[in-house]
Amino acid sequence: MAVRRMQQWLKVLICALSCLKTEGLYVGITYVASAVQKGAVCLDGSPPAYHLDRGFGTGINSWLVHMEGGGWCNNITSCLSRKNNSLGSSFKMVKQLAFSGILGNNRSFNPDFYNWNRVKIRYCDGASFTGDVEAVNPATMLHFRGARIWLAVIEDLLTRGMRNAENAILSGCSAGGLTSILHCDSFRALLPMGTKVKCLSDAGYFVNVKDVSRAQYIQEYYKQIVELHGSAKNLPASCTSSMKPHLCFFPQYTAHWIQTPLFILNAAYDSWQIKNILAPISADPHGYWSDCKLDIINCSPTQLKIMQEFRLEFLAALTGLGRPQSRGLFINSCYAHCQSEIQETWLRSDSPVLNKTTIANAVGDWFFDRSSFQVIDCPYPCDKTCHNRVFDPQEQP
Repeated sequence: MAVRRMQQWLKVLICALSCLKTEGLYVGITYVASAVQKGAVCLDGSPPAYHLDRGFGTGINSWLVHMEGGGWCNNITSCLSRKNNSLGSSFKMVKQLAFSGILGNNRSFNPDFYNWNRVKIRYCDGASFTGDVEAVNPATMLHFRGARIWLAVIEDLLTRGMRNAENAILSGCSAGGLTSILHCDSFRALLPMGTKVKCLSDAGYFVNVKDVSRAQYIQEYYKQIVELHGSAKNLPASCTSSMKPHLCFFPQYTAHWIQTPLFILNAAYDSWQIKNILAPISADPHGYWSDCKLDIINCSPTQLKIMQEFRLEFLAALTGLGRPQSRGLFINSCYAHCQSEIQETWLRSDSPVLNKTTIANAVGDWFFDRSSFQVIDCPYPCDKTCHNRVFDPQEQP
């Protein structure tokens, strides 16, 4: 085991050194100060923020808007804890942020989007930009205003040139990937009529399944988020008109109604979902799943069987996507979470592939209508191109 860990650390070191040439882009922060007057503020009342790297050449009128991830807060305690970090306060955000993968500016490593205007919108509301509660409790001073942040930031980008967009993508990772689904049609509606608009969700297709104790943990968790943040009125009305609002926080019940072309990039054994939806701590008080969640090769045959069942439930949840001709799918069988933001999984010589196609090429071909891409991988462990996550034992799920 020690030898294997050393080999893994060496691989990480080699990867880091090889990526220095491709990940040297740092982009400064922009605060949307005017948003404060509209009440469009982070959990702590600070202004929203984003990082923008300007496009050039043929990409000068093309825009990639990428939503940052970072989970959610479902109660006052968890939201208060975010006030002390970048997930709840723009005052805690770094001033320079590294751009790589889909946000990179090197043609060799991001051939279709390298010269676009590339934006990363920072995440500081805790509900995937859906909340809007007018009242502010004087005891906590928490602001649940994610939907206002969304609108204020997009309006600011429109004044900075996005109103002239010829091409536009709304993308995001994790909770940001969920944002790119929930706000996909509203993004298109805010852009000029002639703009070619599509959406990409990376690791944002969270599924409504029971945990290993057979409890509906994630469904209850989402219900608490939607109620606390007042999200119901900002979820797609096409879904909330026929389902309970918290269910419309799940892509499987919402994506069918989305009119804008949508690409789903996800690992079938999404490491965040395995750790937090399938086997959360509440369902595994004795830590039976602890080693398995850290590294998939540690999983017992019984655990792997349960994970294979989770994969089937995940794939079943994809069947309601609707508008099949406009949908893209890259569902690999990796133990991973978020594969578009880092160079090693987006586009490199050893990146994950399906049908001999990297994620970057699959997304680019789909956006530009060069070819469709709807591929689902064979079950674990058949895919040898995966970059499976190995977590530090000290890292909390």
